[in-house]
This record gives sequence, structure tokens and C-alpha cells, in this order.
Amino acid sequence: MRNLLFTLAAGLLATGGMSLFMAFVSAAGLANANMIRAVGSVWTKSYDNSLKPGLAIHFAVGMVLAFVYALFISLLNPGSLLEYVVGGVVFSTLHGLVVSFVLVVMVAQYHPIEKFQQAGSEVAVAHFAGHIIYGIIIGTILGIAKVKFSI
Repeated sequence: MRNLLFTLAAGLLATGGMSLFMAFVSAAGLANANMIRAVGSVWTKSYDNSLKPGLAIHFAVGMVLAFVYALFISLLNPGSLLEYVVGGVVFSTLHGLVVSFVLVVMVAQYHPIEKFQQAGSEVAVAHFAGHIIYGIIIGTILGIAKVKFSI
């Protein structure tokens, strides 16, 4: 039960950290990286009422993915906090590359909101960096709590 709770907390905090980073990138005008509104508007087909569903979907997926990260990190059998963090970064690098590629190549061209239909390299880099932040936070929290799952 302890591992489950720490993994859920890690997912919640890592998703929050990633979301704050993406909000900063968008607010600074570096990229159109408002991932929460982009995800929400896929379901609502409207930008205006996309925040609540976007938050719910983004945080739910982030908490579920925390378990995937925890399983992957556990396979590495980490013994130190640094090894947990490196495991989180390794997995988030792979995850971020896939998401960035899919976002730029597929999602943008089919997105129902025009604002999110253009996803260039700056959007891909922002999402990639956001996933690295997610992995660092996941690895740190799981490492502090020494969470390990056996498969």
C-alpha cells in the first residue's frame, strides 16, 4: 500500500511540475505548449471550456504513467537516489521523444482547434523538456521513498 500511495503522489507532483513548466513556456511565448487546454479541447472541441477536462485527463494520465515509470525503474534495481533519478530520466527521454514526434507529426494536423494545429520544433522541444522534468520528479520521489515493484 505504501508503494502505491508514494507512486500516486509522485505522479501527481510530477504532472504538476511538468504542467507548471509547460505553462511557463506558453506564457513566455516560447512555444504554444498549453498541453492542458490542448488535451481538453480534443474532447470538448472548444478552447473556452477545455481547462477542467484537460486538467482531469492530464493528471489522471500522469498518475497512471507514474506506475509505468515505477515498474521500469524497478527493473533497473536502483540502489541510490541518483539511480532512481537516472532511471526516471532515461524513461522520460524515451517517452518524451515518442510524444514529441507523435505530437508534431500526427496530433497537430487532426486537432479540432486551429490554435493547436501548428506544432513545430519549438513545441516538440517544449514537450520533450516537460517529460524530462516529469521523469526527474518521479525518480526523485520514488528514490526518496525507495519504492520498488516486483514483476
